[in-house]
Amino acid sequence: MSTAPATARARTGDLSRYAAGSVGMGLWVTVPGLLLLYFLTQTLGVSPFLAGITLLLPKIVDIVVHPFLGSRSDRQARRVGHRRGMLRHGLLLALAWTAMFTVPGGVTGVNAALWVGCCYVAGNLLFACFQVPYLTTPSDLRIGYHERTRVFMFRMVFLTLGLLGAGVTAPLLVSSGERGSYARMALLLAGVLVLSGLLAISGVRGLTRHCGFQPPAARAHSVSGDLRSAWRDRDFRALLLSYLLTGTTTHLFLAAVPFYTQYVLHDRSLTAVLMGAFLVPATAVGPLWLRLSRRTGKQRGLLAAQGLFLAGSLALLPGRSLGTVGIVAVVAVMGTAFAGLQLFAFSMLPDVIAAAKERGTAEAGAYTGVWTATEATGTAVGPYAYSAVLAVAGFSSATEGATVAQTSTALTALLWGFTVLPAVLMAGAVVCQLGYRLDRRAEAGPDPAPPPVPADATPPPLPPTPGDGPRRTRAPLREKES
Repeated sequence: MSTAPATARARTGDLSRYAAGSVGMGLWVTVPGLLLLYFLTQTLGVSPFLAGITLLLPKIVDIVVHPFLGSRSDRQARRVGHRRGMLRHGLLLALAWTAMFTVPGGVTGVNAALWVGCCYVAGNLLFACFQVPYLTTPSDLRIGYHERTRVFMFRMVFLTLGLLGAGVTAPLLVSSGERGSYARMALLLAGVLVLSGLLAISGVRGLTRHCGFQPPAARAHSVSGDLRSAWRDRDFRALLLSYLLTGTTTHLFLAAVPFYTQYVLHDRSLTAVLMGAFLVPATAVGPLWLRLSRRTGKQRGLLAAQGLFLAGSLALLPGRSLGTVGIVAVVAVMGTAFAGLQLFAFSMLPDVIAAAKERGTAEAGAYTGVWTATEATGTAVGPYAYSAVLAVAGFSSATEGATVAQTSTALTALLWGFTVLPAVLMAGAVVCQLGYRLDRRAEAGPDPAPPPVPADATPPPLPPTPGDGPRRTRAPLREKES
């Protein structure tokens, strides 16, 4: 364990390698969220209701597992002085990823849903092994308030690159709609998952060596105790509920894009165009959101991003009457907001953890486990909510190569589920975020320095305490390599 000062500044090379891990994370989050619901209902012949259940149940497993992995990560960090062991398990994610899209020929309906669902459960468990310690890293470093935002700005840029690459490339690779094209797409992108994971592990090692590693306190605690402690934290609770609704909204948007382009715009090739319009701005506006954060604070920046996304959702309601250029422009604005949603929420999490550590009420891994479980919930609830809207409206599924006419009720629900429902969910996120108060205290700045002591002054003696004896200084723990 390094003894670097609390004001350490992360090196760009270490940050870049660490942030490269978000490319693979972006791929895993984007492609299933964007294509699985469409893959199930339009290629494998799974009904919208069953498809929604198939996407929801694996995330319920995540809700249980993530807090457990967070507590386990804390125990590992205390024992060996780092969290890289769990990160290495996440490298196996590429296997589950490939299997999930490689559905055997002739398997459709319920059997296809079972195949995809089981692979999705396995993939989510392996992803959690990587995600929990990876996102805990900024909370482990001995860095300050604004440096944590800088770390997450790097991560956001690489995450957006992963989202962009996956969001544009994957729809193009599967444009034929055949199940074989999905298998080829998965195999091609599996290498990206492995490479980004290896770079992330190298970056985490460099960051902890240069900036210092703060191991969790050696105290007895349980998973249930960690959950109760996290939920009692008012600022964490407000941020968590806000992020749950934000994540639900953005993943609903991703799942609905292919339906919007095919049934509202009548041009499925626009899926890649809209994903590009959504994600390209997000790669460029990170520094602008960071500048806004330094001027106004993270809380105001997050509220602004949420309001911008809400307005964009409603602006898409007119559909084709906006014209292709108008729709692309609105989606680009929503992509700009998306960058702020990611940057501020994830950079505020270490602030909450740091405040809880000062009170002695929490550990980083435990809070991060609850956070990632909430993120997993949002990734499931968003597509499930949209599939439920389609199912209630009578939307009909199809197998590869088949075209099914939809009723006017189904088409109306498809459009409103893509526009009005996200706006309502994001409004709920704004209400929850207003309960966050930590940023106000952070904006007050550090405590003022004590007045200077005259050079000829004699410092007063320290009062004796019971059991005083010769003080011993513990040598810093040396980080074990593994």
